[in-house]
Amino acid sequence: MTEVVSDTLYSADRVSNANGSSAGLVCLGLSKSYGGTSVLTQVDLSLTPGSVLGLVGENGAGKSTTSSIIAGMVRPDGGSMTIDGEIYDPQSPADALKAGVALIHQEIRMVSELSVAENIFLGRLPMRRGRVDRKLMNEESRSILKLLGSDTDPRRQVAGLSIAAQQEIEIARALTREPRYIIFDEPSASLGESETERVFDQIRILRDQGAGIVYISHRLEEIRTLADTVVCLRDGKRVAAWETGDVSKEDIVRAMVGRDFVFSHLAPKDATTEVALEVRGLGRTGVFEGINFAVNRGEILGFSGLVGAGRTEMVRTIAGADRHDAGEILVDGTAVKIRGPRSAINAGIAMVPEDRKGQGLNLDRTGAENITLPWEPSLTTGGIMTVRTVNATANLQREFLDIRSKLDIPVGSLSGGNQQKVLLGKWLVTRPRVLILDEPTRGVDVGAKMAIYKTIRSLAEQGVAIIVISSELEEVLGLSHRVLVMSGGRQRGILDRADATPEAVMALALITDSSDDAQPSNQPGSSPQGRSESQ
Repeated sequence: MTEVVSDTLYSADRVSNANGSSAGLVCLGLSKSYGGTSVLTQVDLSLTPGSVLGLVGENGAGKSTTSSIIAGMVRPDGGSMTIDGEIYDPQSPADALKAGVALIHQEIRMVSELSVAENIFLGRLPMRRGRVDRKLMNEESRSILKLLGSDTDPRRQVAGLSIAAQQEIEIARALTREPRYIIFDEPSASLGESETERVFDQIRILRDQGAGIVYISHRLEEIRTLADTVVCLRDGKRVAAWETGDVSKEDIVRAMVGRDFVFSHLAPKDATTEVALEVRGLGRTGVFEGINFAVNRGEILGFSGLVGAGRTEMVRTIAGADRHDAGEILVDGTAVKIRGPRSAINAGIAMVPEDRKGQGLNLDRTGAENITLPWEPSLTTGGIMTVRTVNATANLQREFLDIRSKLDIPVGSLSGGNQQKVLLGKWLVTRPRVLILDEPTRGVDVGAKMAIYKTIRSLAEQGVAIIVISSELEEVLGLSHRVLVMSGGRQRGILDRADATPEAVMALALITDSSDDAQPSNQPGSSPQGRSESQ
């Protein structure tokens, strides 16, 4: 029977070997090739107990391969690993867990029909007299969740929980294995600022109790905040390392991309005065209500708010993925009936979802096939889709989006940045009137981010009305003409670019009551010119 997890997961005797040494996890000369192509070359890493190692690099730099090797998911072609001076050579993730090494994936893997506790103990449910000991399972789950600062009921079903809550369950599941070394792979990719800070608190708790943490993130401020040491990979090689987390963003980016890089957001060009999309009194019972706004052709409207504010649920309704039971949607001044994604597409509305692997791409099909899949009826000749047509259509998007990979291979083998560009290209084969981008740069490196920003600005300049939802406040403020802020399923205000400071946005995002006391002068429902289009 498993013991109830205590608040002292990492005692001194668990992070030292028999000789009293705390050598930690040491990786020397890790190398890996696929089909003759080297993806990792002679990479060295060292992680001591009670410390955080920040691992950075562009997509395709070798971060995922390195973490997969350490976690026993991939076998290296060369190199060696030791833990506390003892040879560490995992043949599988199960071997890694037995040795005290756990990987918390970027993609959350929950069985939504099961309870929180069942997900935490999935595959190793505690048994008593031939039956699942649910009392013990719930007690242990509640204890580990409490350690993480979560009050989620372990008996409730996972379905309906926020991404932030599911992330906590993912962490709890790993911690029940009592690992000594934990790899966090982009844990904040789906989280807002407050939820991310909560994950930081959890990592600090684990570090202070003696765990060694590898933290992988494209958000460089997170690396600088958390890491005790930083290692940078580029093209599968270790190119820089710092014995402190206090490294300038410019130095890290220079190492990542191999050149000087300027962090800046260009102000978007002026939008037209022609309204492309208008939403009046949109609502869905129990989810969001009273949404009023208009987006002009050539305008970028940013959506901000904490996780659970209702942003994604609202735009999914506009895009036909969910139904609304109040209000109306107008495209080019004409009310449209959105009964599903296809009717939204026919009305000129396209949406790029936040979960590219779960909702946006077929990972087993090629990049070219993914791009053309929604448009096959219009691309066929005599009912036949030719390879030539598929490739020609895909190559146009490849050039426009600067996709730096072959498109005749399964999209699941592409880097995160190239996958995101393929997903974007999929909805740009025919230019939509309205393009909704939910977390458009989630889990992509800084180079891919800048390329996607350039594409967004270019589309706006071509007259596309764009809605951008992002958990990165800098991204929303940098891209947008205006920013709409939501909290608790309600619209709290629309701020012009000049007024959309981080302080102003967060003040609206933190409103929890139903009053309108904090509304800015540019009221919800107003057009870019400041008048209400719904009155």
